[in-house]
Amino acid sequence: MSGLHIESAGEGPPLVLLHGWAMHSGLFAPLLPRLVDAYRVHQVDLPGHGHSPPVSPYTLDTIAAAVDEEVSRVAASSEPLSVLGWSLGGAVALRWAQDRPQRIARLILVATTPCFVARPDWPCAMAETTLRQFGDELAASYRLTLQRFVTLQVQGSEHARTVLEELRAQLFARGEPSRAALTDALELLAGVDLRGEVESIRQSALVIAGERDSLASPAAGEWLARRMPNASFRLIQGAAHAPFLSHPEAFMSAFADGLGG
Repeated sequence: MSGLHIESAGEGPPLVLLHGWAMHSGLFAPLLPRLVDAYRVHQVDLPGHGHSPPVSPYTLDTIAAAVDEEVSRVAASSEPLSVLGWSLGGAVALRWAQDRPQRIARLILVATTPCFVARPDWPCAMAETTLRQFGDELAASYRLTLQRFVTLQVQGSEHARTVLEELRAQLFARGEPSRAALTDALELLAGVDLRGEVESIRQSALVIAGERDSLASPAAGEWLARRMPNASFRLIQGAAHAPFLSHPEAFMSAFADGLGG
């Protein structure tokens, strides 16, 4: 497999940004002016998204391994990494931190849940039928399905219209993501359950949740922060699934606290 697409900017300790399902790392562009003076920022297109080729099999292990390999190549430093993961990117960050604990120093987990679908002992998640419906609809109406998904990401947000315009503008900015990769990633999200593993992830971590997030419940984020040995939790009032876009000041305040100022 050829390498993943990574764009790097800034000076300072390394910070890796991992995006969510169906998106790409260009979505983090509004954060860059706030980050590049303090960090060497590496924006990663996850496999099958943006300009990155897919991996097979499409699992957290293979994705984390691909990200680790490419970041190690472009970072050209053995300095431990800070990793910001959003949604699917948060799950990848958790697995990466578990697999390579000496490589990852800090985690900022945004709209991240250890288990994306509801189970008998896990009510704070979406119904599995809702998630799988996206997979069924992808084959029939690809673009409309992705547009409906980004609408769900802003549902309930105080600044829903503005954020929705930004998400829609970015959605196909790097071409259409691989349909096979999106389907595989949905299967991954439907099956992932990290609840039994997160207590072993001992890195310093900050979990940031949007109060009105309907895709990754803030209750799930709070649970995650309680179970990780060195984690704290910040709730952003009025935000939905993309708090770094809808509430940048509150988000950056939380981010600064998570990285020690």
